[in-house]
Amino acid sequence: MARQSASGSQPQFEFEPDPALEAFIEARAARIAKAQAFAWRFRLVTIETLMMATLVLAAGLALRQPTLLVLRASIMVGGGCFASGILLIGLTGAVDRAVAHMRGWWRGK
Repeated sequence: MARQSASGSQPQFEFEPDPALEAFIEARAARIAKAQAFAWRFRLVTIETLMMATLVLAAGLALRQPTLLVLRASIMVGGGCFASGILLIGLTGAVDRAVAHMRGWWRGK
């Protein structure tokens, strides 16, 4: 149903909310948000990994340590940071799914 606006130039439509459409929109928005959240977490872990590896490399070279030793230490620190960050992302997702499962189980009880 359309009615004219106060200025009379544009029609204004009044829609009744459709629960199925609302649920569809919310599910799609949640799916997109989850995908974007994972991408941002991965970017953050990657950036932090590169920063830590670069800091170790810069500190080692500034202290005039042997170059190959500093390079190896930098790679090891970067690898450790990346592995622990990815592990943290995975564990966070697993705990999130477990909590959601427990909520569903508790509600159904």
